[in-house]
Amino acid sequence: MKLLISAGFAALLIATPAMAEGDAALGAKVFNKCKTCHENEKGVNRVGATLKGIVGRKTASVEGFKYSEAMAKKGAEGMVWDEANLTAYITDPKGFVPGNKMAFPGIKDPAELANLIAFLKTKP
Repeated sequence: MKLLISAGFAALLIATPAMAEGDAALGAKVFNKCKTCHENEKGVNRVGATLKGIVGRKTASVEGFKYSEAMAKKGAEGMVWDEANLTAYITDPKGFVPGNKMAFPGIKDPAELANLIAFLKTKP
């Protein structure tokens, strides 16, 4: 019995980091929730700024896109779209940057978020 519990716990520990890193292939499916307003291939703005190259990019820095005052302020403060900021923003856009223009309720599922960010990382 003790061996089964130990084996189960070890399997959980091994599986946890992989889930935290996300799966880019599954993230491509999650990105379908974003496609109405964003693209991630050509660097073209739509209703929302392009998400091509977002991971590691300074906030509100895409040329030709008109950002809200709230988002522009975050950019002026030097905020960068790292994994932590993307996770917080995508979870609750209005809560993380009050006054931004994005009309999206957010993605609450941690696995979906990790997968989406893994996918966005493949679009430098």
